[in-house]
Amino acid sequence: MSPFIPLSPKADRILLLLAWPAAIWIAFEFLWYEQYKLTGNEGSVYLFTILSDWLGTPGGEKPFRLFVAIQEIICAVLVLIPRTRMIGAVGSLVTMSGAIFFHTVSPLGIDPYGDGGQLFKEAVFTWFMSLFVLFAHRAEAVALLARLKARFLPVAA
Repeated sequence: MSPFIPLSPKADRILLLLAWPAAIWIAFEFLWYEQYKLTGNEGSVYLFTILSDWLGTPGGEKPFRLFVAIQEIICAVLVLIPRTRMIGAVGSLVTMSGAIFFHTVSPLGIDPYGDGGQLFKEAVFTWFMSLFVLFAHRAEAVALLARLKARFLPVAA
C-alpha cells in the first residue's frame, strides 16, 4: 500500500503545475516582508519587541527579527527551485506555524496593527499554500523520509 494519498498521474501533474503559483505566492509573501524585517522598519521592530519581551528575552528583538528574516529568505529561495521546492514548503510551513502560534497565544494578537488582522490572514493563507505545495510534492517527501530513516534508523541485525 502506498504511504501517500494515491492520485492518477494526470492529477499529480496538474497538482505539480498548480504548485508553481502557490510557490510564487510563498516566495513573494516572504520576500515582500523581508524589506521591513531587514531594514528595521518601525512596525516590524514593534512586533518583534512584543514577542521578545513576552518570551522573557528583553532586548532580543533584533536577533529574533533577523533570524526569522533569514529563515524566510532561505525558504523563499528553496520553494522557487523545483528540486528543493518540497524542502522550502516544509520550512515555510514551520515558519508560518510559528507566526500563527505567536499571533494567537502571545500579547501580539491577531490584529496588532488594527487593520482587521491582515498580517494574520496572510500568514494563514501562506500556511495553506505551503501545505498545498507539500501535498503536491508528497511523493518526494515520502522518498526523503525513507532515505533519512534508512540513514539514521538502520535495521538492527
